[in-house]
Amino acid sequence: MSVFILFATFALLVIFSVPIAISLGVATLLTILSTGTLSVDFLVSTLITSVDSFPIMAVPFFILAGDIMGSGGISQRLVNFANSLVKNITGGFAIASIITCMFFAAISGSGPATVAAVGGIMIPAMIKYGYDKGFATAVVTAAGAIGVMIPPSIPMVMYGVSAGVSIGDLFIAGIIPGLLVAFCLMAWSYVYSKKKGYKGSEEPFCWKEVWRQFKHAQLALLIPVIILGGIYGGIFTPTEASVVAVVYGLVVSLFAYKEITFTDLPKIFTKSVITSVIVLIIVGTATAFGKYLALEQIPTQIANAMLEFSDSKVVFIVLMVALLLVVGCFMETVAAIIILTPILVPVAMLFGFNPVHTGIIMVVTLAIGFITPPLGLNLFVGSSVSGVSVETLSKAIIPFFLAMMFALTMIVFIPQISLLLL
Repeated sequence: MSVFILFATFALLVIFSVPIAISLGVATLLTILSTGTLSVDFLVSTLITSVDSFPIMAVPFFILAGDIMGSGGISQRLVNFANSLVKNITGGFAIASIITCMFFAAISGSGPATVAAVGGIMIPAMIKYGYDKGFATAVVTAAGAIGVMIPPSIPMVMYGVSAGVSIGDLFIAGIIPGLLVAFCLMAWSYVYSKKKGYKGSEEPFCWKEVWRQFKHAQLALLIPVIILGGIYGGIFTPTEASVVAVVYGLVVSLFAYKEITFTDLPKIFTKSVITSVIVLIIVGTATAFGKYLALEQIPTQIANAMLEFSDSKVVFIVLMVALLLVVGCFMETVAAIIILTPILVPVAMLFGFNPVHTGIIMVVTLAIGFITPPLGLNLFVGSSVSGVSVETLSKAIIPFFLAMMFALTMIVFIPQISLLLL
């Protein structure tokens, strides 16, 4: 009965568009009050202890680093460098948008932030060169999902904390899958652009221009090298890397690129604080929700049910991916990871899946939720940037969804794509 109350309350609140963080917290609180099995102190203490964690400190710092770099002229320089590489080929501006999203993903760790930063520059540029507005918006909206696949990634941090897996291992395991998804998106962009006759700039490819744009963007391109190199070189932890990213972003934006001033910092900090508070409230309420499920032994019951249903490894992973795709349509990625990790990872390990590989599967699958309605955060960000309706954008993004599903299938059934660099 308690589990029914928990899920029924949560589902009802989500249907009425109550924010996920509030829905999770209210559902847990009402269940505690109605059953009397626990005291309200359980919820209060969980909200505090769930964010009282050194690894989770990386989340607000990576959010702040992304906001600083998005405002500090870094995204424009990444766009210029990407354009210099591919702008003269068929669909060059679409491919450049995806490459830029990859670069920015290695800075921000956020899908919506990537769409906002890159979309504001590249969508108008594509429209200017004759690209269909819906297609131009869909390119950036889909590529923005790479923001949580390529390290640093906020969902990977949350999975690492929830599953007890090395965040550094998750970061390095996400590199090839992120590149694979990007390649699949580029392939479709090229095919569609070839069909529609979308070209890049008429200027010929020039190594001199590539070198010039590289010099302008080299400080921005050094950011992922510093972050990942420091982590894998044992110089600092992922949490310390997030602080290094903030300091580096401030120095570059204030003194090298001079795109922001000290008077801009309060606005940037305020934006980051608001975003961080939202994420951390989700972490707290989702942790309480998940702990209550664990106390009711729901993960164990689900594991037993899956094992009784089938002992096939393929059947399990297909069911897991299907569940994650559905959940991604309705639930924010961080909340989904915190709730589902304790349920799915133990079962996956029983079937012989490496927990790092399982984490990459979860992150990539839930990242696809960024472009699937009704939640689809990237859809709403892309729509607000370009002015294309969410309905129109949802149709235009279907081929990109299929391309991402193809990449996901390879990631699921070829574990070495995730584990090769470990």
